Amino acid sequence: MEVLTGEPLALDLVNTRAHTPAGDADFLDTADGLGVWLARQSERLTGLPSPLPAAGLAAVRRLRAHVEAAVTAVAAGRTPPAAAVAALNEAARAAPAHLVLGDSGVESRRDAAPLDRLLAELAEAAITLLGTPGASRIKSCEAPGCRMFFLPAHPRRRWCSPELCGNRVRVARHYERAKSGQL
Repeated sequence: MEVLTGEPLALDLVNTRAHTPAGDADFLDTADGLGVWLARQSERLTGLPSPLPAAGLAAVRRLRAHVEAAVTAVAAGRTPPAAAVAALNEAARAAPAHLVLGDSGVESRRDAAPLDRLLAELAEAAITLLGTPGASRIKSCEAPGCRMFFLPAHPRRRWCSPELCGNRVRVARHYERAKSGQL
């Protein structure tokens, strides 16, 4: 299975942990996995660390856990845990953005180590998502065992992926109806 992308950056980060029919998958279980995910997100991130420092994978995974805790709470209509909020704010503070006038006009820069810049961008993506009124629309996939989150463009959307989870749910429903003789 391949990691799903296309949701807001904070949700894409959380969705790097998935429950699949084959079992649980963590697409950030190795530095290579993180590198692949960062490459897929490269248009949304600036100044990607290359190569990623050895502590980078663990730091991104720790931040992901805090983003996941906050997103899970918001999707359930609760306030994000204080520890998650503090961790997001701390990561954003470690590499504050500032504007400079450059050759191509106004540019945003962060004067910090590459890993701190990456963590700050990921934290700010979560802060921006969770701090807007639209955060109340974050949903978790309704497919049994799925742990993915999404921001529905349509209010009737129920699954992270209509092709994956949606199809699995429809097939299971069909099978149950056929088994009970309702078809």
